[in-house]
Amino acid sequence: MQGDDEAQADYLVKKIAKLRIFSDDAGKMNLSVSDIGGAVLVVSQFTLAAETHRGNRPGFSTAAPPAQGKELYEYFAQQLVRLGLPVALGSFGADMKVRLLNDGPITIWMDSAER
Repeated sequence: MQGDDEAQADYLVKKIAKLRIFSDDAGKMNLSVSDIGGAVLVVSQFTLAAETHRGNRPGFSTAAPPAQGKELYEYFAQQLVRLGLPVALGSFGADMKVRLLNDGPITIWMDSAER
C-alpha cells in the first residue's frame, strides 16, 4: 500500500515469526513457525489493496507503485531469513497459480496500521 515502509514490514516480520498459530501436543494453538521448524511462503498480492466502495470495478490507486512494492516485498522476505526462517518466494508481479491446504478453521488478517 502507499505509505508502507520498512518499519511496518519489521513489525509484521516479528509478529509472523512469533505468532503462536500451530498446535502443541495438547491441541492448543501454542507454537510459532519458528517453534515447529516451519517455513514461510511470501507471495505478493496487490489485489488485497482493491478499493470496492465505488462502482463495480475494483480500483488500485492506494497500492504502492510496482518498484516500491517489489523493494518492500524483498526487504520483508530478507528480514524473515535474518530471523532464521526458511523462506520461499513467489514471483513479484507475476500471474501465479498458488495451491495451499488451509489446515484449520482460522484465517488471520494482520494490519501493521493497527498496532
